[in-house]
Amino acid sequence: MRIIVALLLLLPTWAPADESSAALEDSVQQLRSAIGEWTVTTEFLNEDGSVANSAEGIYHFEWVVEDRVVSGVSEIPALDMRSGLLFYINEAKQEIEMVSVAKDGRLWVMTGPLGGETRYTQPFETQSGGEGQLRFTRYNVQENSFESRMEYTEDGGATWKPGNHQVFTRTN
Repeated sequence: MRIIVALLLLLPTWAPADESSAALEDSVQQLRSAIGEWTVTTEFLNEDGSVANSAEGIYHFEWVVEDRVVSGVSEIPALDMRSGLLFYINEAKQEIEMVSVAKDGRLWVMTGPLGGETRYTQPFETQSGGEGQLRFTRYNVQENSFESRMEYTEDGGATWKPGNHQVFTRTN
C-alpha cells in the first residue's frame, strides 16, 4: 500500500484550466474580432426604451500592438460625431478597457473584467448632483455582427435606464 501511495505522489496532478488564461484568451479574441470596418446603426433611446433618433455610422479598428491594443475611429456623419478609440487588455489588472474621446474633449474609460462583455465608465457627477455612470454590454455576437447596449444610471447604480442600442455589421 505504501508503494502505491508513493507512486501516486510522483504522478502529475490534474488541475482545472486556469480561469484567468481562459478569460485572457476570450478578451484577445474580442480584440481580434474587432479588427476591420463596420457599419453601425445607432438608435438613441428614450427612458421607456422607444427610439428617439437613429443614425448610421462607420467604425474602423486596426492593430497598434497585436493581441493587446487596437485603435479605432467612430463616425456618425449625420450627427457630426467623430471619436477616437483605444481598445486594450490590461493583464496586470485583469481588465479589458476601451477609451473614447470626441471633439468635446471628454475622455470616457470603459472597464470590465477580462473575458467579460460588459464595461463601466468611471462614476461622474450628474447635473442634478447624483452619481452617474454608463454601462456598455456587447451581445448577440456573431462572426460578422454584434449588438451593443448602453445604459446609464443617475443614482449610483440603483436603477439603469436605456441610452442607446447599436447594431454592428462587418464590411471587410
